[in-house]
Amino acid sequence: MIYINQVLQSVKDSTRIRIIEIEESYVYIVNIDANTSMPKKELYSSLVTDIEQKECLIIADPFARAVAEDELSEVQIQKRDADWEIIQTYCLEHMNSLLKKNGRETQIKEIAEALNVTPTKVKKLLSRYWQRGMNKNAMLPDYANSGGRGKTKKLSDDKVGRPRRVTVNGEYRSGINITDEVKTQFEHAINKYYRKTNNYSLKDVYHFILRDFYSDRYKENREVQYRIWESNRIPSYHQFYYWFKKLEDPKKDIEFRKSAKEYELKHRPILSNSKVETNGPGTRFQIDATIADIYLVSSFDVNRIIGRPVIYAIIDVYSRIITGIYVGLEGPSWLGAMMALDNMVADKVEFCKQYDIEITEEQWSTCHLPEVIIADRGEFEGYAVEGLINNLNIKIENTTAYRGDLKGIVERKFRTINGKVKQKAPGAIQKEYRERGDRDYRLDATLNLKEFTALIITMVLHHNHKIIDKYPMEKEMITDGVVPTPINLWNWGIQNRKGRLRTIDRDILRMNILPRGRATISRAGIKFKNLLYSSKRAIEEQWYAKLKNKSIEIVYDPRYLEKIYIPHDNGADYESCILLEPSQQYKLDFIEDVIFQHQLRNELEEEERSKQVQLTINTDTMMDQIIKVAEQKKKKTLHLPTNKKDKLAAIRENKATEKQANRINEKFDLSPILTEQNTEIIELKLEEKSEKKVSSRLMGKLKQKRDEEYGKNE
Repeated sequence: MIYINQVLQSVKDSTRIRIIEIEESYVYIVNIDANTSMPKKELYSSLVTDIEQKECLIIADPFARAVAEDELSEVQIQKRDADWEIIQTYCLEHMNSLLKKNGRETQIKEIAEALNVTPTKVKKLLSRYWQRGMNKNAMLPDYANSGGRGKTKKLSDDKVGRPRRVTVNGEYRSGINITDEVKTQFEHAINKYYRKTNNYSLKDVYHFILRDFYSDRYKENREVQYRIWESNRIPSYHQFYYWFKKLEDPKKDIEFRKSAKEYELKHRPILSNSKVETNGPGTRFQIDATIADIYLVSSFDVNRIIGRPVIYAIIDVYSRIITGIYVGLEGPSWLGAMMALDNMVADKVEFCKQYDIEITEEQWSTCHLPEVIIADRGEFEGYAVEGLINNLNIKIENTTAYRGDLKGIVERKFRTINGKVKQKAPGAIQKEYRERGDRDYRLDATLNLKEFTALIITMVLHHNHKIIDKYPMEKEMITDGVVPTPINLWNWGIQNRKGRLRTIDRDILRMNILPRGRATISRAGIKFKNLLYSSKRAIEEQWYAKLKNKSIEIVYDPRYLEKIYIPHDNGADYESCILLEPSQQYKLDFIEDVIFQHQLRNELEEEERSKQVQLTINTDTMMDQIIKVAEQKKKKTLHLPTNKKDKLAAIRENKATEKQANRINEKFDLSPILTEQNTEIIELKLEEKSEKKVSSRLMGKLKQKRDEEYGKNE
């Protein structure tokens, strides 16, 4: 429903209109922001539709006010009554004609002639009547806009403002008036000198003004010098400061002198709080990391200092309860954030038991997924976040760079934790810079990673049961007697507010936060990052023989390469793949180590490739030379002409002859090689020898050989 005198505002262009008449299926409206506005005819149903679709909003009447009669001046009353009389006498009786466009101009001219005024005067009176509520006080003149409150006064020849009290040589110096030209000089100097990263002070800027605009310039020793005018010819610093404050724009000043990030981080107005954006537990979680201000020692040797740990924390914005933590050496990176997300859904009783801390479920009952996670840009802009968004329906809101204040709750908790650590723990950083002679606090390191984690868990449990100062309590909380501690707010919010809490199987969460990659199937196995894997399912379905699925998606942990996982059933289950024997040497390595080693191998091979090319060229050259020599030798050798048939038929015989010759050259003689020596000749008794009968053919040949040698020596 819409009513006469109702005011609407367009969402599109912020135009404000007033309904001045409703008849049957039409309405008449006027623009209340125009100088003069005549009625326009609109369909009633069209206007109702705009309101229902929120294209027009019903707003409060900006001209509706209670005006006390005794506060009005006689002139105001006189003018109001005179104009109201004109409306009552001449306009109301012709209102039907004035509403319609056809015939309106004629009617206005008739009223103007009767009043002896111009038609424009009549239009202004009618516009004021329609625009301001169609009542008597709508005709009041705008005296509220008159006067000089907050405005610059008109200048006279004499100096305005408070006279100066300081005399120079017994004479008062009146100074100068601040004209528009002087103000332009001030504004120019502020933009040129003050709104710069040089960080000039206001005194410096004032001196630049005097130097640039109120001085005589002359040269001395070829250098330009400045002589400032007398004090009665220059503006004073107080005058400049006064006009600087009138021209001051704190936002612009800080952005130009420092940076826009500096303004947003430290100087912007704080008109709301983080809780406004939530309607219960789990609506928004904030996650962030910090490097703890303490040095730890190795769990294997207390004399080894291992550096500073990283702390990840996840906090529910509504209740301020810490829902997940990670204390370790990973990060700040996705691996550290991944560990914190895993702890977010973990059973906190079992988690604390790992560090010898006994708690009940009521002390720390968080193991849920949120609707939104507010995080830094770095860790939550990678491909591993897609599983949270697409599969778990968790929205990720990344803050602007260097805007830690946008995660103010978790940032504030880190300051508290680091402050407590500095008070209690040995090895904590006491101050940023040590002075000469100060003891090195790193040498005091005592806690190992497990002990420090237990320390952080203790502080988290304390935080979850500590009263939150200045928490924006709801009326229902106060009625129910809720003490504003995180655990109380968490439990109350679950019972009384809708929230967005969800639970999930921990393994499914891990499958969605672990990095994903592509593996290829070959006859050698499932290949990922040049490592070979196999699984029971792959063997049973004969993947390596069929090679139907050449590429598959896998999930892996960069810190543990002995296994990778193949998701199936739409991510509800997975198949484990084990590292095969040829790749077992890499089972204890991280993914970065494996990638580095393969990159190093590729670099070494790349360096060797130029030598390999030269080696190939040299080999080809030698082969060509051998072939050339053989061809030349063949040409020089005389041979009898033979037909092709006989030449081919002799291959077997030729091969046997060549084989016999090769056997003589290739035979193994295991006896030592004897060299020639001068030996004494021994006479043999041939008679005795010849009498012996040797039936062996071999012995006969030896005897013949001996006789021949003997004959030569004679």
